[in-house]
Amino acid sequence: MEKPIKTKKKKKLGSYPYISVVFSITLALFVFGLFASLIIHSQKLATLIRENVEIQVYLRKNLSENQQISIRQSLASQDFVATNSGEPRIRFISKEEAAKDFVENTGEDFDFLGENPLRDAFIINLNEKYQSEFKMDSIRSEINNISGVFEVEYVDNLISSINQNITKIGLVLVGFTFILVVVVIILIGNTIKLALFSQRFLIRSMQLVGATKAFILKPFLLRSAFHGFLGGVFASVAILVVLNYSYKTIDELVALRDQRLIMILLGSLILSGIVLGFFSTLRAARKYMNRSLDELY
Repeated sequence: MEKPIKTKKKKKLGSYPYISVVFSITLALFVFGLFASLIIHSQKLATLIRENVEIQVYLRKNLSENQQISIRQSLASQDFVATNSGEPRIRFISKEEAAKDFVENTGEDFDFLGENPLRDAFIINLNEKYQSEFKMDSIRSEINNISGVFEVEYVDNLISSINQNITKIGLVLVGFTFILVVVVIILIGNTIKLALFSQRFLIRSMQLVGATKAFILKPFLLRSAFHGFLGGVFASVAILVVLNYSYKTIDELVALRDQRLIMILLGSLILSGIVLGFFSTLRAARKYMNRSLDELY
């Protein structure tokens, strides 16, 4: 009995080994997504910090209630004080409240001193427009000139240091993303060139019967766009997994989540994958197809 002859499956026009392409696009978009996620969360963190930058205004001892009210009114009239629904964000902390908080936080008390060394204070939330080192130094001097004020203190601006660190990390991720995108473009280009070369006889036959370059390139472009779409989807899923794991592991990160921006980011990754796959293929295919027929052999 004769064995059936195995027929070789013909390659379809536009087919190529796509697994490495999809993986490369996924990796590049995943790193880009991490960078974008970092920016989203850092901006939310910076906003929260700006909304809670405070100045401590310590008062002289033995001030009357009227003097304290006068100081509060002077502070409330200043433009550098943040407002909430038109109300200045100023709160008063008596030295008794401060001593109670100190004992609760440290377990120490002032019995050995015989008196409470702390002072009454106003805590001011600072308007974002004035949150620079130069302006805050000027504000300190201005408050110190108010009668009854003993001392003005504030924590050094954290926003600049946070932005500096985010910038450093961001530059590393941007550089890595750029390298990966270049690698993806080169990989797709070489893959498409190999695919065109392996199908050169089919392409030659189609050209002989009048097929245009656009008709020949169409299946390559459609497949590349689809593979870019898959890469974007895989990268988006990976970003979601990383973010959800981070939210479960670090409770404080939940406060920095911006669902709207994250959804925009995921949609952008998918769109970027399509664009990256399509135009990388278009660039490589056009360059190859513009060669003479003799060079294809």
